[in-house]
Amino acid sequence: MENRSFSLGQMSQPLRRVALLIGLSAIYYFTAKLGLRFAFINSSVTTVWPPAGIALAAFVLFGYRVWPAMLGAAFLANVTTTGAVLPSIGIALGNTVEGLLGSYLVNRFARGGRVFDRVGDILRFTVLAALLSTMVSATLGVFSLLGGGLLAWSAASRVWLTWWLGDAVGDIVIAPALILWVGVKPASTMSRSRVIEAIAAAVVTALVTFAIFGGLFPSRNYSLTVLLWPVMIWIAFRFGPREAATAILIISLIAVGRTVHGFGPFGHYPVGESLTLLQVWTGTTAVTSLVLAAVVAAQRNIEGTWRELAVTDPLTGLANHRQLVNALEGEIKRSRRTAQPLAVVLLDLDGLKQINDRHGHLAGSLAIRRVAEALLGSCRATDTAARFGGDEFALVLPETGEAAAWHVARGVADRLATDAEKPNLSISVGVAVYPGHGETVEALLNAADVALYETKERRKTRTAGLAP
Repeated sequence: MENRSFSLGQMSQPLRRVALLIGLSAIYYFTAKLGLRFAFINSSVTTVWPPAGIALAAFVLFGYRVWPAMLGAAFLANVTTTGAVLPSIGIALGNTVEGLLGSYLVNRFARGGRVFDRVGDILRFTVLAALLSTMVSATLGVFSLLGGGLLAWSAASRVWLTWWLGDAVGDIVIAPALILWVGVKPASTMSRSRVIEAIAAAVVTALVTFAIFGGLFPSRNYSLTVLLWPVMIWIAFRFGPREAATAILIISLIAVGRTVHGFGPFGHYPVGESLTLLQVWTGTTAVTSLVLAAVVAAQRNIEGTWRELAVTDPLTGLANHRQLVNALEGEIKRSRRTAQPLAVVLLDLDGLKQINDRHGHLAGSLAIRRVAEALLGSCRATDTAARFGGDEFALVLPETGEAAAWHVARGVADRLATDAEKPNLSISVGVAVYPGHGETVEALLNAADVALYETKERRKTRTAGLAP
């Protein structure tokens, strides 16, 4: 019975892989058939080719092992369109190799699934995956059509350029949205207000795009496309690359649909030429928007790091003196409203100078970190642990009386006493409670400091009494 259960468990992985391949094949096939509906210069060539981005994203997210799904779906989509087997095999090979090469280049030179975090990686993605690897599919595809008698030599250059452009824009528009939504987990869940704002941004993007592409402005003027940039800037500054990629996808879907029907800034040309101009504009807008979003996200991360450094002790990761004062001021105000006690505990690492002299300054720094770890292990999430000075630490304990504060302090001392690391550490402690020992930050800290000094003096007295 155990062997049978084990076998079923082993079968789950192959079954999941088969399900993944089938799912990817279905998505690729249906988007390929949709893209081929916009084939105006040849039944196998279109400037709208979402499968290129789907294949690239699939290889980046799931690995090269999903190539059979891409190959099979590409062949089936083409053979059901042209009825020519050998050219369809060549086209399918080109589509598959293109995705494999593009994903390899992204993984090798642009950090794979993290490609849209940094501007340099986005530019490498654009050049290596979108512009370079797509030449493979265009070249193999054109030669397959020529070999099968489905294309005249006189039209080869135009067909190659159209093929390459369709695949390149498919990579730039489709792959980022898929990689960012499927492969990258958000840093934190969005609040309700942020979700509402994100929905509003998507709706505004769709409405402005519709208005530009013939829904509101009858004039077919290229300059109208700049009306989208305030929206894209809003999305970049308020959200990030994932939402920017989503906005580009929305814009592309609406713009293609309207342009095909002769609307919008590019609609007054023949359909094939209109789509070519539109895709050039879409690809340029997509790259620019992704770069802007990445720059804003990087700047936001830098600002967050600086804010953290401004309130954090770099050695221990605890709050620094400034943050301690801010936390204590806030808790005093809250205690004043709620009439709940508030305790401040000052702790001093005994003999830090001797540790530095005997074991070196690195050992002294490690000793300070050990005290910090003991503090973090003894306090609650609502408490504030801080490095008060060189070898002094502080705990702000909301809704805590004097007896409970001393209990917490003894817990910290016990943790250090049972620490197996050397040298052995001990601390001196002083406690002050609001409002009994003071009603301001300065008064509480002074009271705790006096109590700490008294503790040290009592310890020195006991030590002197034990001396021979």
